Amino acid sequence: MNSHTARCPEAKETALTPPSPRRIAVVTGSRAEFGLLRPVMRAVHAHPELELIIIAAGSHLASAGETYRDVKMFARELHTEVADAVPMQVDGRTGRHADAEAVGAGVSRFTRAFIRTRPDWVFVLGDRIEAFAAAASASIGGWALAHAHGGDRAEGVADEAMRHAITKLAHLHLPATAESADRIIRMGEAADRVHTIGSPAIDGLESIGELDDSAMAELGLPGPEPFAVFMMHPVGRSADEERAGAAAVLEVLREVYGPRVLAMHPNLDPGREGIMAAIESSGREGGGPPAVSHLPRDRFIGLLRRLARPPEGVRAGVLVGNSSAGLIEAAALRVRAVDIGLRQAGRERARNVVHTGGMEAESIRAAIEQASGLDLSGLTHPYGDGRTGDRAAEVLARLNPHDRGFLRKRCTY
Repeated sequence: MNSHTARCPEAKETALTPPSPRRIAVVTGSRAEFGLLRPVMRAVHAHPELELIIIAAGSHLASAGETYRDVKMFARELHTEVADAVPMQVDGRTGRHADAEAVGAGVSRFTRAFIRTRPDWVFVLGDRIEAFAAAASASIGGWALAHAHGGDRAEGVADEAMRHAITKLAHLHLPATAESADRIIRMGEAADRVHTIGSPAIDGLESIGELDDSAMAELGLPGPEPFAVFMMHPVGRSADEERAGAAAVLEVLREVYGPRVLAMHPNLDPGREGIMAAIESSGREGGGPPAVSHLPRDRFIGLLRRLARPPEGVRAGVLVGNSSAGLIEAAALRVRAVDIGLRQAGRERARNVVHTGGMEAESIRAAIEQASGLDLSGLTHPYGDGRTGDRAAEVLARLNPHDRGFLRKRCTY
């Protein structure tokens, strides 16, 4: 992968003695980015000049804390521990106003966490409110901020604004693609602070095998027949609108695949309750899909591998919804995907994806039929070669955030 290497004036200033090892606080706030952050955390932990600090926040701590347990188990695998937990969301409170309050709580609580753990770098990924709260705390509080997956386009609920706001707060940019890197530079960020490293979602995929028959049966999908995975997140509409849209997609999937549809629960964005109501209603009506609240990363990738390679003579399955996994991991694994609506609008995509803007049954059905027939031989994607974690660690070790002037942000335009 390429790094942009133009120099800016502050890079010439005298450096202070860098601490050793350099402390890297990696912030994870949800199941969505935790899977992507694991390769980065592994690489940071393994680097002789870096020390890993894991901070779990936000939706990891909401509801039953199921994904927080995953974070703690991962920390134990590395023979370390979660250094701090930052609660933000309040169970039972949803919507954009609740998210705004959660951000306020997060900024305050992240500041206390950073004071206590003394990071040299704060590392965030993506566009969620947990990343934004940590970024605001770091930027205002004087901690160096590194941002991965900046410069992407994806509308989501408030994702587009949130991601680019984090870019303007960050001191180091680690975008996934060349197109995203160019967008960051056009936003006025210094080119020598932009290093294109690929997406960590691609790291380690080759080491994960497909789910076997017994694991599929546990998910409610026994036998070799074709199946689909439903993975839809809110886009900022009312709960009733989210419910109606999800119900329309689930009805088409039931017509095409019968009960052989695995429904993944949505993330905690505003409108989640509408999608959950559609999933639950579909199940009550009989013949509805089995549903899971969460799959650990390895099991999710194993499921996608099974989706990508159906048995001989069986029609290919399809990942249907609006998750970024349909555009990134699915492209790397050659999984056919249907992207519905505007949530991923503007994001780079490979030819494994068929997009439909409407929620009408006819357009969804046509997109599923088109996707299931795609020939994905020779498929390429823009998200890197699977060495993103190592590249991130190398950049964090090489750049000294304690250089005089490093934390002084200057627009280049």
